[in-house]
Amino acid sequence: MAIFRIVIFLLLAAAGVSFALFALTSNPRYKRAGLRILAGTLIAAFIFFAILIADQLA
Repeated sequence: MAIFRIVIFLLLAAAGVSFALFALTSNPRYKRAGLRILAGTLIAAFIFFAILIADQLA
């Protein structure tokens, strides 16, 4: 469980770095990369928490 939390945190940090690079350079490539990373992170987080909830219900 701790590994998943660390991975989710690192992915959020990577998205933040990508958005910061977009703010500094105005290169839309960084914005697209940040949005893709953020979307993947949110999907992974929802699946992770769904598994936790299912585990508590079982």
